[in-house]
Amino acid sequence: MTLSMTIRAPITPLSPAQHRVAQKLVDGLSTQEIATRNGLAIETIRQYVRDIRRCLHLPPRCKPHVLVHLVLAAEQVTPPATEQPVPVLTEKQGLLLRAVAENSALRDVALAAKIAPADLPTALYELLDTTGADTVTQLVVLSHAWGLLGARPAVAVESGAAR
Repeated sequence: MTLSMTIRAPITPLSPAQHRVAQKLVDGLSTQEIATRNGLAIETIRQYVRDIRRCLHLPPRCKPHVLVHLVLAAEQVTPPATEQPVPVLTEKQGLLLRAVAENSALRDVALAAKIAPADLPTALYELLDTTGADTVTQLVVLSHAWGLLGARPAVAVESGAAR
């Protein structure tokens, strides 16, 4: 999934139930964990996630970290506070951070970050290490909390299959 150069459709506000699920995703819970903690069927939570994707105009196969980025960028959910200091990122790391937040396919991440696909795993590992994040989703959430990804995307998101 990559960002296209078309104007983005208005975001549909999340319902209270969708908001609760989106907040749990931002908090780092999996769909299974959300279902278990709330006494709901996993399919119910999956349907909420599909509905959230539709509200954000995301393709069905976008990665969770992209969904979390868009729900935070659209200010549908507030990022959690963090006491971790804001890391100092190089220009290349900043570009990689934005690329990871906005793309699902590794090839698209590498292209957007302007690095060779073979170098992506090492660069991503170094970015995670620099920020202290354990996962890409946590990296996106922390980056929003630090104000590193605060700008609302102004373009539509398309799946690679749609092109």
